[in-house]
Amino acid sequence: MMLQYSKEDINNSLDILHKGGVILYPTDTIWGLGCDATKPQAVEKVYRIKNRVDSKSMLVLIHNENMLKSYVKEVPGIAWDLIEASIKPLTIIYPGAKNLASNLLADDGSLGIRIVNDPFCEELIRRFRKPLVSTSANLSGEKAPPFFDEINEVIKEAADYVVNYRRNDMQPREASSIIKLDLNGVFKILR
Repeated sequence: MMLQYSKEDINNSLDILHKGGVILYPTDTIWGLGCDATKPQAVEKVYRIKNRVDSKSMLVLIHNENMLKSYVKEVPGIAWDLIEASIKPLTIIYPGAKNLASNLLADDGSLGIRIVNDPFCEELIRRFRKPLVSTSANLSGEKAPPFFDEINEVIKEAADYVVNYRRNDMQPREASSIIKLDLNGVFKILR
């Protein structure tokens, strides 16, 4: 069954993101809380909703490889090979993130970035023209919910907009693989 997102979902999400709000949305992996990855106040709101300390960095989503250079000081060459070879969603933790909210970054200045493979997310990020924060739609310490119906009501009520697309989708989805890279091309598989 092919699911189709609505222009209304895209437009409502864009409106909230431009205002510095938080959306609850489906990604190419699991449902996530998202906001403008360049606005520290929006990022802080996501931390508050999740009841999470901001020393735990969150990842961001971009819609294509061209966006990487705008948000990473130097993309290690191996990154392109990993992206091309990956058959499932892949989050790469890059050293030297730039042009993003400082409260998103790890203490060492690194940040996890994933190029999405989902029509809704691709369209939303393409039209927003900035990366989106993506963090699992759960309270800190709780298991990440695989389906919309399993998301805690506290999360649903705290989001400024809840996307309608894929709410009834019961196709099992998993969190992405995570690889951490350094500038020398050395990488470590974290998940």
